[in-house]
Amino acid sequence: MEITKKFGTAPVFFTAISTILGAILFLRFGYAVGTVGFWGVIFIIILGHIVTIPTALALSEIATNKRVEGGGEYYIVSRSFGLNIGATIGMVLYLSQAVSVAFYVIAFTEAFSFFFDFIKNSYNIDLPRQVVSVPIMLLLSYLIITKGANLGVKALYVIVAILAISLLMFFIGTTDYAASTSFKFANAEFRNLDSFFIVFAIMFPAFTGMTAGVGLSGDLKNPGKSIPIGTISATLLGMVIYFLISYKLASSASPQDLANNQFVMSDIAVWGAFVIPLGLAASTISSALGSVMVAPRTLQALANDKSFPSLGINNWLGRNREKDGEPINASIITCVIAIFFVAVGDVNIVAQIISMFFLVTYGSINLISFLNHFGSSPSYRPSFKSKWMFSLIGFVASIWIMFQISALYTFMALGILVLLYIYIDNLHKNRKGLESIFANSIFQVNRHLQVYIQRQKNARAQKEWRPSAICISKNTFKYDLALRLLNWISYKFGFGTYLHFIKEFYSRETSEQANDELNKILRNVSAQNSVFIDTIVSPSNTSAIVQAIQLPGIAGMENNMLIFDYDKEEPDELDIIVDNYKVVNVGEFDICVFGVSRKPIYYKNGIHLWINTFDEMNANLMILISFIILGHPDWKKSNIKIHYICVENEVEKVKQWMNELINSGRMPIVSQNIEIVIREENVPVKDIINKYSAEAGLTILGYTPEEVKLRGREVFEGYDETGNVLFVNACSAKIID
Repeated sequence: MEITKKFGTAPVFFTAISTILGAILFLRFGYAVGTVGFWGVIFIIILGHIVTIPTALALSEIATNKRVEGGGEYYIVSRSFGLNIGATIGMVLYLSQAVSVAFYVIAFTEAFSFFFDFIKNSYNIDLPRQVVSVPIMLLLSYLIITKGANLGVKALYVIVAILAISLLMFFIGTTDYAASTSFKFANAEFRNLDSFFIVFAIMFPAFTGMTAGVGLSGDLKNPGKSIPIGTISATLLGMVIYFLISYKLASSASPQDLANNQFVMSDIAVWGAFVIPLGLAASTISSALGSVMVAPRTLQALANDKSFPSLGINNWLGRNREKDGEPINASIITCVIAIFFVAVGDVNIVAQIISMFFLVTYGSINLISFLNHFGSSPSYRPSFKSKWMFSLIGFVASIWIMFQISALYTFMALGILVLLYIYIDNLHKNRKGLESIFANSIFQVNRHLQVYIQRQKNARAQKEWRPSAICISKNTFKYDLALRLLNWISYKFGFGTYLHFIKEFYSRETSEQANDELNKILRNVSAQNSVFIDTIVSPSNTSAIVQAIQLPGIAGMENNMLIFDYDKEEPDELDIIVDNYKVVNVGEFDICVFGVSRKPIYYKNGIHLWINTFDEMNANLMILISFIILGHPDWKKSNIKIHYICVENEVEKVKQWMNELINSGRMPIVSQNIEIVIREENVPVKDIINKYSAEAGLTILGYTPEEVKLRGREVFEGYDETGNVLFVNACSAKIID
């Protein structure tokens, strides 16, 4: 059955304004003015609206960018931060709304103080407040369950009219104090600064509620119009009324009367003994009505998103009444919760945590707006536009005010949210979405950083080297060692781009093939992957290499290292590497060739480096790469072992050279990790390396372009007894500080 959208802008406005002008206006405003003075209360109002006005603007902006369906604030948060975080905040938001109903009904009983005082004075009986609150809550529940939001909205019109009349009678009233004193702004006080945040904590709930009308979003004909107009106008009008009430109270009664007389407004208003209790009753019951209409719609939206563990519960809570589309079952649950807390009669502790949950919601809405502004997504085109700075201020103020009200309750609220999120995320592991709201912002940060780095790189006299490597491989589905090597290099100190090479002409078919294979790689890659992975389609090895070496680095710095890989058991790809060596050697690249072995990796046996005296430029790069690789968790129990081959009569000379390197700091390694290997006559160097490094986790060797030119693939062959071998050629000297 299609649900008729039945409401316009007025219900949004009246639901919000009736919640804003609630019990605190009549019961606690006089106390606030009497305690911290006129300017103290003005500052409290301004501080409170530093949260509420940006939230109203952010809500309005988001509502005009996308259609806000049932659930109001929950819908906005869940569609921005993902269903799991949305459900976490939505559940505590719903409980806050449901318990708020009880809070307002209990406050409603204060309008009957004259009745309780009469019974006490006449019969010496202390009647519990539940004598009034429970029947009122039962009546309210009956009306909402049987008649629905239609009756609630109609009742709101009458109740808000009563509220307006009572406030009018208050403003036209006068007192002897007002006649005998002349209130001047210059003489008004800001006192008891030590009590400021205590009073602020009492007053802050008075400014909340501007989002109450958003909960009707699923019943609005045009949410994009009604939410901005209704929410912003209610927020601003509420602020103006609070300013005027503060002035009226400060000019009409002494600080002592204001602080000590809960019903001081009755002494000021015309017919105050009647109209102020009536106004209190109207304000509290209207706030209760607003909450009892909104809360079931939040609960229903949560159920429709399958947020609860049982499918049966979700279906039952998500059900609408056929004749009018009311969330009947969600309304029943809301009323049961409210009746329970009304019967208990004390929601003071719960009320403080409720304030925290409302502030979390407001902060989330402001953060969503800020991230959308900062991310500059082309799809974010609201017809109503706020400013990013307002949203940022609203977010920061929400968090700051939470801690100012109560650090204990803030940590309790955040702890509940964390535990609830862990449970929901475990329940719905396939539901993500947190990345989407941050993706555009991360893109913008990355864009600005890359431009900044490009501007600054020429200004730096001496650049500190760090690897920014590209690996081109068509062996991705044969083995993962090349990708793992790139992860070792880029995990902590560098950056890596892995290009899966598809040797084909570029076409629609190969483009789809590239996307499919990329998705397959990303699905199977480790969660600890720190490499950017992509595909490259090209008809030849040379064209692929030329394309790759011209790619910009993902970190904003130019790529400076190129890695080729080949299978040591099927080394035919060495011909391709050798044939294209001239091409890559033209650029300023350190060129590494990785011989992949089928042997297991013995991490505990360490990394073996083989260096010589005429190869100091390669030696520094080899040492740097070794230290960088050791930073990866795979190598956490490993070490570096440097080997040097020489004939027997060169041993002392080599030791002296090694000590010079160590003492000068050019070789940051202890002498115990250096082994001088004496080469026997007629024993090939490769045989020595095969013998000493057969069980090494990784063997690193240096080579020169001249060797490749003269000997070709032979430079990289002959190391059959070793495991994985990384051949390194540095294009320039690397300074080791």
